[in-house]
Amino acid sequence: MMIGPIGFATPWLLAALAALPILWIILRAVPPAPLRRRFPGVALLLGLKDDDSVTDRTPWWLLLLRMLAVAAVIIGLAGPVLNPQDDGAEASRGPLLILLDASWASARDWPTQRDLLDGMLAEAGRQGRPVALLRLSEPEEPVFQSAEAWRSRLSGVAPRPWAATPGMMARVAATLGSDDFETRWFSDGLSHLGREQLLSALEARGPVSVYQSPRPVLAMAPVELVDGALRVTAHRVQPGASRDITIEAHGRDPAGVQRLLATLPLSFDTDARQTSGDLSLPAELRARVSRFEIAGQSHAGAITLTDDSLKRREVALIAGRDDREGLELLSPLHYLEQALIPTADLLDGALMDILPANPDVIVLADVATLSGGEQTALLDWTAKGGMLLRFAGPRLAASDVSRTDEAPLMPVRLRVGGRMVGGAMSWGEPKALAPFAEDSPFHGLAIPDDVTVSAQVMAQPDPTLADRVIAQLSDGTPLVTRKRVGDGQVVLFHVTANAEWSSLPLSGLFVQMLERLAVSSAVAQPKAQDLAGTTWQPVRVLDGFGKLIDAGNLPGVAGDRLVSDDIGPDLHPGLYDGPDRRIARNVLGPDAVLEPAAWPARIPVTGLTRPAEAPLGGWLLALALVLLMGDILASLALSGRLLPARAALIILTALMLPDPGQAQDDKAILATSEVVLAHVLTGNAQIDNTVRSGLAGLGRTLFFRTSVEPAEPIGIDLETDELAFYPLLYWPITPDQPTPSAEAYAKLNAYLRTGGMILFDTRDADIAGFGAASPNGAKLQRLAAPLDIPPLEPLPEDHVLTRTFYLLQDFPGRHTGRRVWVEAAPPDAEKIEGMPFRNLNDGVTPVVIGGNDWASAWAIDSSGNPMFPVGRGYAGERQRELAYRFGVNLVMHVLTGNYKSDQVHVPALLDRLGQ
Repeated sequence: MMIGPIGFATPWLLAALAALPILWIILRAVPPAPLRRRFPGVALLLGLKDDDSVTDRTPWWLLLLRMLAVAAVIIGLAGPVLNPQDDGAEASRGPLLILLDASWASARDWPTQRDLLDGMLAEAGRQGRPVALLRLSEPEEPVFQSAEAWRSRLSGVAPRPWAATPGMMARVAATLGSDDFETRWFSDGLSHLGREQLLSALEARGPVSVYQSPRPVLAMAPVELVDGALRVTAHRVQPGASRDITIEAHGRDPAGVQRLLATLPLSFDTDARQTSGDLSLPAELRARVSRFEIAGQSHAGAITLTDDSLKRREVALIAGRDDREGLELLSPLHYLEQALIPTADLLDGALMDILPANPDVIVLADVATLSGGEQTALLDWTAKGGMLLRFAGPRLAASDVSRTDEAPLMPVRLRVGGRMVGGAMSWGEPKALAPFAEDSPFHGLAIPDDVTVSAQVMAQPDPTLADRVIAQLSDGTPLVTRKRVGDGQVVLFHVTANAEWSSLPLSGLFVQMLERLAVSSAVAQPKAQDLAGTTWQPVRVLDGFGKLIDAGNLPGVAGDRLVSDDIGPDLHPGLYDGPDRRIARNVLGPDAVLEPAAWPARIPVTGLTRPAEAPLGGWLLALALVLLMGDILASLALSGRLLPARAALIILTALMLPDPGQAQDDKAILATSEVVLAHVLTGNAQIDNTVRSGLAGLGRTLFFRTSVEPAEPIGIDLETDELAFYPLLYWPITPDQPTPSAEAYAKLNAYLRTGGMILFDTRDADIAGFGAASPNGAKLQRLAAPLDIPPLEPLPEDHVLTRTFYLLQDFPGRHTGRRVWVEAAPPDAEKIEGMPFRNLNDGVTPVVIGGNDWASAWAIDSSGNPMFPVGRGYAGERQRELAYRFGVNLVMHVLTGNYKSDQVHVPALLDRLGQ
């Protein structure tokens, strides 16, 4: 039942409100009015007033208070709900089907959809309606069950990075059954084929209403490489006013960290549904880009992944003889240049000049003999992952290369001379190519009928020859051979790179074979026939929100299906690795067109934003308790017993209040039962949280590497907390932290004199040396002036801190400043015979001063991951490791003193020091 914006789950309880007048009469009659009797003597009492008189009737305001309390209880138990989501008030109270498009476009407003869906399920639960929840992006047979069961699983319902296909919608329509139900359809705002048929099937079973976000859908097409620039295209579903967007290019920096590498502003003109722009990036930076995305959009359609099609490979072309003047078509490199110029960066020059540039591919066209230095350098480059592509020719046929023994840079041994039409080892006619074998990288390529070979160099029969042939002629003669050299490979075309020995360079098959060998990167999306016969393994895939996740156990995809099939459950958008390259499948294809959803006029369409549903029962019951408490106090006041009751209440409250010293006692108990690392609170929440996280990270390292098992770190207030419980205080210096009082300095001096240690960290080693050269350094001098600090010196190489647990010579934190100050050694400290260090005192240095920001290097988050970057790459991780080792040495020094100076440890230390 609805009364204005408030609905009632159990409205029949409201009938109890009719009893309130009867209750009023009953309360009004208790106590009963006294009988009236006229007595003449009462006249003597006229005019007298009793200050302690008690009324004979309950006051009207107290009755009203009690009536309100009872009314609040009745209404509260009736289950009142503010703004109940009663969408089915006019519809059937029977089964409810909630249908979700749950596509990539739905992800833009998924939290809002989920909140509205939760309210619908709550309302259906109050009505006792069975509910079925179905995602069109993952169709299955609808199962009607309790709304609460669906609410418990709602957090696991998420959009998918594809949209429903006509086949999926047809499968849903086929599983609807014959029973009637109401349908509420959560649309993604896009038009989809097959929706009309499904809508008709749903309307035949009951009313249908649609919920759709008015927010526009923005998406990106795959980025293309056009004339050396990246062509970026964005779409929006509906025309409208002009709108500016920003395209972000993300990738890894030289240290391997994902960063924003470039941005490109784009603008939709008025009523325009598409906009594009060119982004010019250096080749090195372009190769680092891994994805483009529309800023502010959180769905898979707003992201485009990049693959090898945007990374032009560097190819060095080297010929065995110079081009003949005026005979360009006879040049050994002419056809290679024409095939590679559109898709690769070509390098010219001598072999030894090109190798330092580390090209992706080196092509040797009819190069027979290499010098010893050239062969060694080229072999080393190939073993590290380079690809050496060789073409035969007259020079190679006439040479002795790879005759008796297989040359390191040749895939097979060769016969003397060659084979050609009309020669000693002749064919009767030019030979055609045989179909490519299944294990060949060329498998699936169509062979034109006009491609023939009239001459070639012949391979010597060998036990390994069959495994190295990747293309052959119709008579079984090897045409292309290959072998692995370390991480690289050597490929030999047994014909020339020009048209002298074959018509292969004149055909499109030549370009396709180069692409299969990854000599060039195809700018356009490959065709299905180009990838026929290959299998591509998903490496990383997108989820509906555009997050790139590991592909896990997803099966491989056939090459022809990879480029021809629609994105769906069997083909996730993401990155796929093939034999020699990587291909990205994005949510939108290059020719995709987005159309807005058009619903018939008979279908009600509403938005997703609605007033939040708020149960009021608890508030009303709480109000009833407050009113009843007020009734008790009023009754006590009317009876004259309020003051004793108030005293009892005060006593009870005092007993229930916590003891102010209880927190201090708890902290003291923890500090004395466990080893606790403490830090001085500076008043700066960010610095204090960082230091606490840093000490937690150091404690975790101590737990796993030593016998010390510290408890959680504690922040110390110098004014109120006892310091004697903590062996080590970490004191970060900030320019604006308050100066301790005289009482606090007295406690600090007592702490230092009784064996405690303070680690002062100015955190400024990256910008200033120790001292007053920075605001933090100047603040440290002012803070430390009242302290009883002994003479200090830079940490000497033989100090015990360099060997309490680890042997250290550097003490970096997040910064790498070398100067760390400790208590100066006694003037008479001398090196004892047979010991590699001086005989220092057995006490612990009371202070350690530095500015390397150790806490930031130690800091970890709740998952155990570092909170702040340290250095770059491997060097940075090594720096973080040294910071942890310094912290371990520091704590071990505090807990054990200078025991490492004992003679018993000298042999082991000498062995470690290599002396």
